Amino acid sequence: MSLDALAEMPAGLQGSRFFRVYYFPTYAVLLFLLVLVWAGAPGKRISFKAAWETAANLEIAEALLIIVVVVLLALVLHPFQSALVGLLEGGWPAALGSGLFRRLQLARRRKLTTTAAAPPATADDQAVQAAGRAAGRLRRRYPTREHLVRPTALGNALAAMQDNAGRGYGLDAVVAWPRLYAVLGETVRDVVDDRRDTMDSTARLAVSTGIAAFATFALLSRATHWWWLLGFVPLAVSVLSYRAAVHAAVAYGESVELAFDLHRFDLLTALHLAAPADRTAELKINQELCDLWRQGVPPTAGYVTGSRNG
Repeated sequence: MSLDALAEMPAGLQGSRFFRVYYFPTYAVLLFLLVLVWAGAPGKRISFKAAWETAANLEIAEALLIIVVVVLLALVLHPFQSALVGLLEGGWPAALGSGLFRRLQLARRRKLTTTAAAPPATADDQAVQAAGRAAGRLRRRYPTREHLVRPTALGNALAAMQDNAGRGYGLDAVVAWPRLYAVLGETVRDVVDDRRDTMDSTARLAVSTGIAAFATFALLSRATHWWWLLGFVPLAVSVLSYRAAVHAAVAYGESVELAFDLHRFDLLTALHLAAPADRTAELKINQELCDLWRQGVPPTAGYVTGSRNG
């Protein structure tokens, strides 16, 4: 049985969230470590020829066992996805340096704020363009309110989404998003889901390959020559995956903001509430709804009777 067959899932699962986010990162890391073991790690002599021969001569039962182990690991680790992303957001104790990293992020945010400040009328085109780029980056990658700044770039990209999405309409994304998601149109939902899956899969790959890097250094610590340098391969993949996760988080935030722009009135329709006549009325009803969802304060808006809005 060939190794490429081990990466395949049943046709119904290929391209699914389970395959992209949970199965494939687990498979890639486990296979990498298995190849090292087949090559002779943690011994002194490493032979990838031996690893290739072992892989080429795998029995069907052995290959199926590997697939079962990968699926089981993916299923067991599935519930920890939110905690994993939270860790990459900076959710670790201050004793491990979260305070220092947060100060670094605050310094970067202040630098962008200074650059994005309105340039004087005498400024040249280059300065104006730099200010525009800085303003765009500031909005997409950092929350508006300074106390929400997190210790990592991924954490700040997600905090920017939570702080900015729906804010112009009086909606608190943290409490409104789960309800708005339920009424999204198919096209917008597909975009949101795809970008969320991309962020989750790259985040999981970053953590998985980071763990694999330390395991590789340990497995090859006794090997002769410079085999231990192979540990930098998964380490480099981990760094690149984290950077990809940050970009994916920015794209995910943009799709969530788009969802608020296009479907906020669909949420009112689903709640049997009348569409507001103007911006002032919209801000009022949305703020009341968020108070209800966040604190249980009943809104004053009346329900639409008869046929539904829209």
